[in-house]
Amino acid sequence: MSEEQQKVTWQTVDAEYAGQRIDNFLLARLKGVPKSLVYRILRKGEVRVNKKRAKPDYKLQAGDLVRIPPVRVTTATPLPSAKLDSVQQLEAQVLYEDDVLLVLNKPAGMAVHGGSGLQFGLIESLRALRPDAKHLELVHRLDRETSGCILISKRRSALRDLHEQLREKKMDKQYYALVRGQWQQHVSMVAAPLLKNTLKSGERVVRVDAAGKESQTRFRISERFADCTLVEASPVTGRTHQIRVHALHAGHPIAYDSKYGDQAFDEKLSGSGLQRLFLHAHQLRFQHPQTGATVTVNAPMDKALKQTLKYLRGL
Repeated sequence: MSEEQQKVTWQTVDAEYAGQRIDNFLLARLKGVPKSLVYRILRKGEVRVNKKRAKPDYKLQAGDLVRIPPVRVTTATPLPSAKLDSVQQLEAQVLYEDDVLLVLNKPAGMAVHGGSGLQFGLIESLRALRPDAKHLELVHRLDRETSGCILISKRRSALRDLHEQLREKKMDKQYYALVRGQWQQHVSMVAAPLLKNTLKSGERVVRVDAAGKESQTRFRISERFADCTLVEASPVTGRTHQIRVHALHAGHPIAYDSKYGDQAFDEKLSGSGLQRLFLHAHQLRFQHPQTGATVTVNAPMDKALKQTLKYLRGL
């Protein structure tokens, strides 16, 4: 990667970007700039909207004049080759696709985007596979260790509409998680504020803290086993590591969670051959941004998760 020094730039916001948060507007334009730096220049008031300071959650209006200060930009790494096996294999994971969006069954272990030592991730791989789709963007994210449904927009207008559905909690996401112990029948909602901390290493760690952001996750028992429970989790809010931390807060850490799990519990499952986080986004439901029709997409579990359930069922 090479670096180049930007100059101060002024951008007038087009109507197409009205309603977008200023932090997301900057992240899309300052490719290669660490997220922490983008928030730092916002916090220090170096970014101006109509000559005034702007908070990260400020929603842009058509005609706003945005001042972007000089920052050190890392020139983007070229996209991976579409011929790489790891890239080509994504083609078989496409669950739904049309002119404005696609839903993919993300494999466990694949980051949604490059960075933090990774040359490329899911979105870069998709851009290599779909060179004619010039506006591919992640609608939401999944942790690297989590598998399942992830939604990608192909048009700016679709991205804006889908983000609005997320903000208004109109998009329904369902996950399967295998957790330690017997989940209590009456615990159908975990509501606990979450505070995110970034360590010096860049690793993100989240904990329940009164100073954190309001967070809610619905839980439903799907299947019981001797020492664990398969639950269905539905996040009402969309915080980092939310399901994992809320499960832990309820006393039921998720199997093979390297950050928030229980090693003794994981060892009990060693006979199943499981070596990955048992968290899978199995269903996604949303309104199509063009037609308004309800779209429901289901993602099958991978071999490792299916094998673990077979083991627990004694099959």
